[in-house]
Order: sequence, then structure tokens, then C-alpha cells
Amino acid sequence: MYYYKKDGNCAFSFDSEVKFEVVSELEIRSELEKDTTKKLYYLHKTDAGKRVSYAITDPEMIFENGNNIEIIRKKNASSPELRDLPEWIVDLISQGRVQYLNIAHPLRKLFLKKPLNRKWRVNIAGLGDVGSNLLIGLKLLGGDVISEIGIFSNRENVVKRYEMEMNQIYSIEEGSLLNSGYPVIKAVKRENLMDCDMFIFCASAKVPEVGSEVRDVRMVQYESNREIISKYAKMARHQNFKGLFAVVSDPVDLLCKAVYDISNKNDLGLFDHEGLLPEQIEGFGLGVMFARALYFSDKEKNMSYFKEEGRAFGPHGNGLVIADSIYNYNKEKSESITEKTITCNLMVRELGFKPYIAPALSSGAISILSRIRGKYHYSCVFIDDAFLGVKNRYSLNGLEIERNVLDDDLFDKIKETHSHLQSIGR
Repeated sequence: MYYYKKDGNCAFSFDSEVKFEVVSELEIRSELEKDTTKKLYYLHKTDAGKRVSYAITDPEMIFENGNNIEIIRKKNASSPELRDLPEWIVDLISQGRVQYLNIAHPLRKLFLKKPLNRKWRVNIAGLGDVGSNLLIGLKLLGGDVISEIGIFSNRENVVKRYEMEMNQIYSIEEGSLLNSGYPVIKAVKRENLMDCDMFIFCASAKVPEVGSEVRDVRMVQYESNREIISKYAKMARHQNFKGLFAVVSDPVDLLCKAVYDISNKNDLGLFDHEGLLPEQIEGFGLGVMFARALYFSDKEKNMSYFKEEGRAFGPHGNGLVIADSIYNYNKEKSESITEKTITCNLMVRELGFKPYIAPALSSGAISILSRIRGKYHYSCVFIDDAFLGVKNRYSLNGLEIERNVLDDDLFDKIKETHSHLQSIGR
């Protein structure tokens, strides 16, 4: 094992040819013991098309391929290689002070920066059914972490309306949670949309009308929405966007992959990895699927455990995997709840309405605020050339995907969904 320093940061690796300053184990250990706010980087070299950074939350992750779907699965037994890991590094992992860094990536220095120590500035493109309801949710619930929300739409009167009405929301109740400070809503020009900490894409092509026989509406929208989002992906590249590119429009997983691919191609269409990092793109569509599964589980006998033990994986639509329990997986119950969850949107459409309120709030506003706050939420993140929906959070050390010992049948379903997303996202 080798120990390194770079710009005051401490690191270790099994690679002896890292181009950082070589130091002794004693020096690294001593420095980390003196300054408990410092983290330790685990340096590993894979290709530049993989995730750049993530949190090491389990010693086993040092010896795993963290860019593989296996990252979501905790092992039943310890690996023999753990014997080679110094106990003081294991202790640092338990303290949440170890971060993986892919040193093959040319933009790795971005992840040596400190996190924001102020409220976020958020911009939203698209103020249709979903975008407008998401805006309301962020306005009412996000005052503790958001200072301002910029809004953009091709319809100028819509922007004027929401700028006016959203800034007329206020509570005079003393001590009200709402008075933690409402985000200011302001109009933003298209060319200034990347001047923020989080850009939220809510623009969308026309959703199929109520009454049309469409099972998976999101796939109908894919090609049209991909064309729309490509303009913003190129804008993010050309303006060297450093924030988070959040996708709310359907299908979020495939659009996230499109954003990554498009932003990393030059004018000749060649991949050069000069665009957005995988970590900078996140899709928000799975939150409502868990909420819908919870809604249906509440109607079942003897499923009160779902709220704590149930999980959702995969896309907002076909390919979704609902687990009734991650501790005692029941295949029949899980598949029944999965089917009801997937077809829930059709139930709302049969009533004569487009199902956008719950997605805008559960997948959108609530999940996005949890993301900003560093709390667990559902979103799709980059795993081995696809964006897969999982329960996760962002800590000071980067992405933390929830890891559990998963039933083999359940894990096989998740892998099947992941493989499918890989194939259609290429």
C-alpha cells in the first residue's frame, strides 16, 4: 500500500505510480489524527467514462468495483483481502472520512473542493404541469436550503405570472417553519440558466392526452424530450457548468444518460470527457414510485412493514422493481405491488386527469430538497454506463448508495433492469 499527498489532501492507493507526492503511512495517519475534519482519499485508476468519486462506507468497497451494479449489494461474508487493510483506515471508514477518487479522470480536481456553505441557487426550465407544481413545493418547503429560484419558460406570460404569484406567498405566523425564509423567485433568461448551483429540467414535449391508450407514457416522450434536453446539455458544456443537472422530465434515466453523452462530445461528435461529470447529473422520478407502492401496501393486510423495509429500484415506469422487504423478500407480494405501482398513472388517467401532482412533489420537490440537505432520497445515479434509480444520499464524501444484503431473486431483477437501461441508453 502507498501513501500520497496532493494540495494538502491525504490519500492512499495500491498503485505505486500515482503522480502525487509520496509520504509515509505514519505521516498520513498522524495528520488525520490531529485534524479530525480531514478526509482520506482512496485513489484508484479506471477509465474516464466511469464515476469519478463516491463515499466509501464499507471496508469491502475498497476491494470491489464501485462502478459496477454490485455496489448496491452488501456481501454476506467478509473478503479475505480485508486482512490487508490497516485497522486505522477501517476506523476512518466507520467515521465517514474516506472517499474514492478515480484518478483516470481529467476533471478529478473538482472533487477536492469543499461543499457549499450557503443556501443553493436553483434554476428551473419548464413551467408546465410538473414544473409549476415543483416550483410551489420548493417555494413552500425549501427556505432552509434554497435562497432563490430562477424560472424560465418559452411562454413569457407564464414566467411573469409565477414570478408575481410565487413572491406573494408569505406567512406572518411567529415562529412558523415557513418563516425560515422563502426562496425569492425571479425570471431568468435562457442563456443564464447555468448560473446556479442546481439546474432542474422540467421542460417536456406534449404528454399524450387523457383517454389515449398508452401504457408507458414516458417512452412516448423520449425522443422529443431528448431533442429538447440536448440544447441544455450543450449549454452546460460550453459554459463549464459546475453545479448539479437535475432531470425531472420523463424518462429521467434515459434523459440523464443523454445529457451525459451529449455534454461530453465535441463539435465532431467525439467523446472527449470535457462535459458534465457523472456525479453532476441526477434524475428525479423514483420518489413517486416508492410513494405509490406505499399507498398500495397500506391497502394490503399485514404489509405495515413496507414503510420501513420496502424499497424501490429502477426507472419511473416499466422495469421498476419494488421489494416488499429488503430483509425478508416475498416475490409474490413484491410483484403484485410493482404491477399496481407501474399502472397507477393509468388509474388517474381513467379518472380523466393527467397524473402529475404526486410526481412533481414526491419525485421532484421533496426528493430534490432531500438531495440538497444530504438526506436519503430516491433518484437515479450513474452506475456502469446507465442511470439507475436507487435510495441514496450525498455526504461530504460524495455519493452514498444504500447497501443491503439482497435476496438473489431480487438482485437478479435489479440487474436485469440495469442491463436493459444500458442497452437502450447507448
